[in-house]
Amino acid sequence: MKPEIQKLTNNLSILSINLPAFSSATVLILVGTGSRYETKETNGVAHFAEHMFFKGTKKRPSAAHISSTIDGIGGEFNAFTSKEYTGYYVKAASKHLNLVMDVVSDMLLNSKFDQEEINRERLVVTEELKMYLDQPMRYVAEIYEELLYGDQPLGWDTVGTLESLPKINHPEFGSYIEDYYKPSNMLMVVSGDISSREAQEFAGKYFGSLKDAPTKPYLPVKFSQTKAAVKLFKKETEQAHFCLGVRSPRLGNPDRYKIAVLNTILGGGMSSRLFIEVRERRGLAYYVRSGSEEYLDAGSLTVQAGVEPKNIEEAIKVVLSELEKITQKRVASEELNKAKEYLKGKLILELEDSREVASMFGLQQLLEKKIRTPEKIILEIDKITSADVAQVAKGLFVNEKLNLGLIGPFKDQNRFEKILKW
Repeated sequence: MKPEIQKLTNNLSILSINLPAFSSATVLILVGTGSRYETKETNGVAHFAEHMFFKGTKKRPSAAHISSTIDGIGGEFNAFTSKEYTGYYVKAASKHLNLVMDVVSDMLLNSKFDQEEINRERLVVTEELKMYLDQPMRYVAEIYEELLYGDQPLGWDTVGTLESLPKINHPEFGSYIEDYYKPSNMLMVVSGDISSREAQEFAGKYFGSLKDAPTKPYLPVKFSQTKAAVKLFKKETEQAHFCLGVRSPRLGNPDRYKIAVLNTILGGGMSSRLFIEVRERRGLAYYVRSGSEEYLDAGSLTVQAGVEPKNIEEAIKVVLSELEKITQKRVASEELNKAKEYLKGKLILELEDSREVASMFGLQQLLEKKIRTPEKIILEIDKITSADVAQVAKGLFVNEKLNLGLIGPFKDQNRFEKILKW
């Protein structure tokens, strides 16, 4: 598997990954923009625009026209918006790639953004936001990031707010697209049954006319933390949810695979320490997991769980205890090897899906401007020792880096501040 990078004269980059055993292919268009590129007034425009690109062009005047075209070839298509990137993909039999490229390019270059359709879709996006607000298991992650990054773009909800969404109309979409949807800020990824020559030909045919221009940079995040912090969102719920974590290095940091192994040992799977201790031994939670989030200039390693409100303090203390343990005693070789094999196994499974392959390589190229092949990643994982895990754990799990975001029927935030220590 050898990813190949090419570039059109208008500065659009094309990343192709030929998968000869496949008879399908994925076309993924990535754009280097997301909610952290917004202002307070336009918070949510990136995600809202993602919706609107599916609502009709001159050639395909409605959402039904677009969806029926892809459904008519048995394809899969969707889009996603994050804080730092947006993506649009279609996966279909490779013999339909010409049609797939025609549809994707038509959507991104010729969408109408009709005001009547905007007004209708605003209702849909608003209901999506309300749905998230009613799902503590999802919304607690937003509370946690608000705690980490405060009132600046990286701390805002990707979907927007009930106050900002009504302010986004045709002019705001026009300005946003003009600012960010430029060839040098986009990446076309094609993976599956396609050659690099074919990929470049498709790119030239369908995106070669797009004019390039400079794009606006994101606002660098600012934060200063000298002690453990808590953010409580009071809500009458049957189950309390919390995110407990620490700040960690940004995207591309040299400890990324050490942190990945550490994260796997703590909460990556049903045999992880947190799953065994919190769920299996104590019965405190149905779900408990950990995860690592890396942004261009910030990051965090976080444990999340949902527990009965009366058990919230015990659950937090158990998690804190597990974090402390891994800083004090080196991981045994058997547990270390299991975590490494878990990561390598997950990586190999991703390589069996052209969409996963496109995303894996595409996001590396878009955000880091370089690609690590699966072979390289596996070599890096294999190098990690128990001493490496201990080193990153001790650097991350210190009191002044602790952060706790939680949702539940609680009034007193101070009670949680008191227990947030080793």
